[in-house]
Amino acid sequence: MNILAISGSLRAASINSALLRAAKCLAPPGMELAIFGGVGALPLFNPDLEANLPAEVIALHTAVADADALLFASPEYAHGVTGAIKNTLDWLVSFEPMVGKPVAVLNASPRAHHADMALRETLKTMSAVIVEAASLSIPLLGAKLGEAGMIDDAPVAAAIRHALSALDAAFAEGPTGQAPASPFP
Repeated sequence: MNILAISGSLRAASINSALLRAAKCLAPPGMELAIFGGVGALPLFNPDLEANLPAEVIALHTAVADADALLFASPEYAHGVTGAIKNTLDWLVSFEPMVGKPVAVLNASPRAHHADMALRETLKTMSAVIVEAASLSIPLLGAKLGEAGMIDDAPVAAAIRHALSALDAAFAEGPTGQAPASPFP
């Protein structure tokens, strides 16, 4: 299984990006997790550019098309999603391979529920399939855990592994299958 992870943060010290890097390290054998590094390079969405897509958008489209599933982690700004993640999603709205794609949303701060709900709503509107058992809030804000700390912290690592396992199970079941229920709130 190939998973494409996308962070909605452009900060070098982003806890959301660290969470996705930890997920990459914790991916089980047989699962490839790639992190899309071009979010900050995408031009602002402009439908006039769709006839002759910029190279950065072609790279995004190729990465999404090649992935079996997507994994998102994004902070909340002003009770909403970041401009970076919204711009990324705007470039995927009319992209056919996005339809029916299984996706999971990891939330590094349970109090960031506005962005979490908005991101899920946007993905559902785009006809992505939200795998609820793989979409978790993991309380990392204030925990002072970097990528290595997340990997070494047993509860955090278990939550990440659960999310990846549930995403894998949902992909294996297909669009009408159900992933196992999440033991995490």
